[in-house]
Amino acid sequence: MRNIFNEIVAIVKKNRNVVNKNNDNNNVVKQDSMLPCPEHKLIPHETAPLPPGPWLVFAPHADDETFGLGGCLLKASDENVETHVVVVTDGAQGGDEPGKHGGLVDRRREEVERAGNLLGLRGLECWSEPDRGLKVDSKRTGLFADAIRKLQPAAVFFPGPLEIHPDHRATGMLAWAALQSLEAGEPKPQALSYEITALNPINLLIDITAQMERKHEVMAVYVSQNSQNSYPDYVTALNRSRSFSLPSGVVYAEGLYRYDEDQLRQPLAAVVQKIIAGYFAPA
Repeated sequence: MRNIFNEIVAIVKKNRNVVNKNNDNNNVVKQDSMLPCPEHKLIPHETAPLPPGPWLVFAPHADDETFGLGGCLLKASDENVETHVVVVTDGAQGGDEPGKHGGLVDRRREEVERAGNLLGLRGLECWSEPDRGLKVDSKRTGLFADAIRKLQPAAVFFPGPLEIHPDHRATGMLAWAALQSLEAGEPKPQALSYEITALNPINLLIDITAQMERKHEVMAVYVSQNSQNSYPDYVTALNRSRSFSLPSGVVYAEGLYRYDEDQLRQPLAAVVQKIIAGYFAPA
């Protein structure tokens, strides 16, 4: 298995060396004129159909599957697409009484079970990785890979690489490493990242206008979390903002990034750097 930490460190060191070399030589990149690339190269201007099922969604915490992907999951249920969710951490740090398994952890599991019923999930698993302590290592990569092999989904979803919460980013890194660990001859599902609390790179926009009212109903299930912050308001704003480039009839959308086979052979950090570099590309 690739050591993702070494890959990230190597990329950072390489970029730092380039910057230092340029500074030492007083080299300044000069460009007389450049017209930046148009918007359609950075964000979709039309909606996309749902990815094929079955789906396997890795959610860092109980609620992330709804806040980040609730509209798509409801739409998938409407279209008879089979969906499964794995909640990775125990969520013990997300409330007024962190760490009390007899209280918060059990309550969050009850909430995600109710949410799963409303979302029309076919399967739901709740793991017990430590909240805010999810490590990216070979053991946990193996757990993710085993889940993929067991279900053999057509599409695997994980949080986007620019999420803020460390568990969100760790879940994405683990899913990426697990997908890369699949051997030749094994089924290769589509790899898709989704947004939870932050704008991330996207190349697909799913119209969830018809599902938004029901998404609000599912988000309301998470009383333990909504009492900590106005998460439904933030999610609604994110989904509304994702309709910016779409036709006027689309009021709410969820953004996804579908990675191709070539990207999946590379370190995730390198893929993200190339995506961001596109914002500085000429027309």
